[in-house]
Amino acid sequence: MGSQEIIKIEDDFTLIRFQNDSAEAFNAQREVSSGLIQFHFGLKGSAKFIFNQGNYALELKEEKSLLLYNPQKELPLNLELAPNSWVISVIISIKKFHALFSTEADYITFLSADNKDKKYYNEGNISPSMAIVLSQLFHYSLHPSIKNLYYKGKGYELLSLYFNRTEDPNAEQCPFLIDEDNVMKIKKAKEIIIANMAEPPGLQELADEIGLNLKKLKMGFKQIYGDTVYGFLFDYKMDFARKLLDSGSYNVNEVGLKIGYSTGSHFIAAFKKKFATTPKKYLMSINPNMQ
Repeated sequence: MGSQEIIKIEDDFTLIRFQNDSAEAFNAQREVSSGLIQFHFGLKGSAKFIFNQGNYALELKEEKSLLLYNPQKELPLNLELAPNSWVISVIISIKKFHALFSTEADYITFLSADNKDKKYYNEGNISPSMAIVLSQLFHYSLHPSIKNLYYKGKGYELLSLYFNRTEDPNAEQCPFLIDEDNVMKIKKAKEIIIANMAEPPGLQELADEIGLNLKKLKMGFKQIYGDTVYGFLFDYKMDFARKLLDSGSYNVNEVGLKIGYSTGSHFIAAFKKKFATTPKKYLMSINPNMQ
């Protein structure tokens, strides 16, 4: 059956790992008082958060996040975890959270003075860097004596990445994004390089395919995705490679070939550049029994 692990990082700062590897749904409930912010992250499968005695539900899908906050009433956690699903939740008091971001209150919408007494809900995507931290929280294999310190560091890292503006830029800050047609073309460019990540087109070829000049492609891609075309693709390929390794279905050479590396040594060097470890060591960290 499913399970939940509650890790108290600090007073008013709790992390919960929900894991259901069974073929049946798993239900978990927990009281959450008012004044606490809830962050929920879907790593695998899907889940539902149920409110008002079952009259209302919010779905959490894989690679999505939910932020819930209501200063006026309690929002008890009533989670229905689908088969083969994993979720990580972070629950932190508004007081502690505000202290972390006091200089950024205007930037983080629900912390602004106008909204401090209003309920807040937000659904978002899990970025590649957040996905790595979430995976590390599930594949923890360090000594038990440093477990709380490790989770504390990862908890704060996760919150900082959640509010990282470069990974989810505000469209209003980007003049280029005023033109919706350009936005669609840049999104098309992203889809093309992902679909062809083993053999991506050149920049000029990509610009021609989406109908933008090279300068606008470069500028627009950086504004929307916070990185160059190939910088974004590199991060995407490495995160995709990590997921393939997580699956246990492929060896290191097979993963390298799937994402476009003809030699294992080039893939190993790229993976180490991104994650500061080799693919083999990463595999051993998530499966200590592996030889």
